[in-house]
Amino acid sequence: METFNTVINTAKNINITAVIDILLVSALLYRTYWLIKETRAEQLLRGIILILLLIPISYMLNLTMVYTIISKTITISLISIIIIFQPEIRRMLEHIGRSAFTDNKFLVTGESLEDVVDEIVYAVDNLSQAKIGALLVIEQDTGLGEIISTGVAVDAVVTQSLIENIFVPNTPLHDGATIIRGNRIAASSCVLPLTENQDINKKLGTRHRAALGLSEVSDALVVIVSEETGTISLALNGKLVRNYERERLRNMLIKIISTKIERGTTWKERIQAWLKRRKETSL
Repeated sequence: METFNTVINTAKNINITAVIDILLVSALLYRTYWLIKETRAEQLLRGIILILLLIPISYMLNLTMVYTIISKTITISLISIIIIFQPEIRRMLEHIGRSAFTDNKFLVTGESLEDVVDEIVYAVDNLSQAKIGALLVIEQDTGLGEIISTGVAVDAVVTQSLIENIFVPNTPLHDGATIIRGNRIAASSCVLPLTENQDINKKLGTRHRAALGLSEVSDALVVIVSEETGTISLALNGKLVRNYERERLRNMLIKIISTKIERGTTWKERIQAWLKRRKETSL
């Protein structure tokens, strides 16, 4: 009975602020783990947790030397963690920035969305059948100005023929990535950061590793055509999905971009868009 009363008294002392505090910390920890999951940082985090567990264990077992070494180096370790986890910290802050301040300034909007996606998809399909390697980046909320500056400015309307012509082997712009901003090709022959994930398939080449690398540090959609097999892949948020067909790729691109647009609109506009989709589906 006394234990039950203690629990009741403890529950009474918990206010809404404490609940919110716990939920926010839990969400932050979960989001942080999700961002570093299946990356090099996950293994490093496990090692750090193991070292932290050794501190109380070495103290209780009176392991004086072990306890002294760990406790004295913990301050230096905190600085080292910031250096080691720099890519993951940057990725987390960029993700928070995208979530908090979404203005969709780089997205294709309105009726031109399907037209632009069709031009991209048909070009990718033709390149796939011809087994011509390609790397196409569709910019979303995260600005890719730094990436664009590494290539050659194009600033042309997105068309199937232009995309196919860019990736013709041995032409000046075929090597590297082509960046699509809105309904225009911003630049070609751009250099992308390579992924540091050591767990990906060893058979994947530089194009796939570059696509994954960019998708890890931005919300860009990256379409890859394998030069060896003609396989079409899509990289997003550090994940790579292979073996896309033309129609499946089209539907996926429209779905992802449309969702991004709706998140940046008012509730009234979202409801109108939903009703429009329902009407089109019922026809």
